[in-house]
Amino acid sequence: MQQVCELAEIRGWVWVHFRPAKTEHGWRTPVSGPLGKGWPDLMLARTRDRRIIFAELKRDGQTASVEQDVVLAVLEAAGAMAYIWRPRDWAVIEATLR
Repeated sequence: MQQVCELAEIRGWVWVHFRPAKTEHGWRTPVSGPLGKGWPDLMLARTRDRRIIFAELKRDGQTASVEQDVVLAVLEAAGAMAYIWRPRDWAVIEATLR
């Protein structure tokens, strides 16, 4: 997360990440709506080229949940760039944020 956000800022992107909070029932991120449960980790925007990216960040070997796959598919169908990025994808991440 930190490396992606640092590169994004260097390349002129602004970003948002909604952090979960620890509760007595485990980690929770308060959200509403049908896209909430699978919402991606990052939304990045760059006004100079009118681009918006949604990125779900995973460890190598980790897979997205069904809800995350659905949300990314909805975002792509609506015209957004939506990705699942892993550390092994660093070259793709660099190229995408260029």
